[in-house]
Amino acid sequence: MIFDTHTHYDSRQFDGDRESLLAELPEEGIGALVNIGANLKGTARSLALAEKWPYIWAAVGVHPDDVQELEDLGEEEADRQLRAFLAHPRCVAVGEIGLDYHGDYPDKTARPLQQRWFRFQLELMKEAALPGVIHSREAAADTLETVREAGGAELSLVHHCFGYEKDMARLFLDMGHYLGIGGVLTFKNGRKLKEVVQYMPPDRILLETDCPYLAPEPFRGRRNDSRLLSFVIAEIARLKDMDPEEVQSICWENALRFYRLKEQAHETISGKQ
Repeated sequence: MIFDTHTHYDSRQFDGDRESLLAELPEEGIGALVNIGANLKGTARSLALAEKWPYIWAAVGVHPDDVQELEDLGEEEADRQLRAFLAHPRCVAVGEIGLDYHGDYPDKTARPLQQRWFRFQLELMKEAALPGVIHSREAAADTLETVREAGGAELSLVHHCFGYEKDMARLFLDMGHYLGIGGVLTFKNGRKLKEVVQYMPPDRILLETDCPYLAPEPFRGRRNDSRLLSFVIAEIARLKDMDPEEVQSICWENALRFYRLKEQAHETISGKQ
């Protein structure tokens, strides 16, 4: 079974066939997935999907590019809404939260605002005793500093769509964190990530699509979905000289451990391969 640890099936790109696709995924070997909140509306949609589909779980959080909505609500109301989402029985993580310094356009969320709400959501994560899904783009130093200040090795985190050098990977891995590995690994210009995967231990890899984005080769540029993780698994196996089935099995166990789903009774995440 494959566990896709980071999806966005609530996105408009799936509006035309969402129901039929989600009905088919278990038959295609996708045993579990977590749909990730990117803003408050997206978080509500993620929880709704998790209520409907037994193999889907949800993460609650606001992406750095969307934290203006939290600022507009004010700290008290933002806290109230996020806590209400976090109390949902299908919520298994806080995310995706973090920092995104990519691009310089007029409506880009200001860095101090991103930093404020990243720290805020990390504190909520700690209070809720949940793992966290970190988004970090062109913000390695500030992400590292913020995570260290929040607790570092005491935190259970996955660094989603990891895109930094091996030296940065080592710092996060040494804290016991996980790295989210997806379609970028198969790209011809994915040298950095290939080096990271060769270096990192298999028990710290979480498979992810970030669908509908970042489809692997040979589907790059098209809409991504969980079925295409087989191409990522094959590339991990090649880089680490492992059998693809072994990679799949290890990553399944990694995801159950990270999201604390190992003891769940539902047969789709019972750990049976």
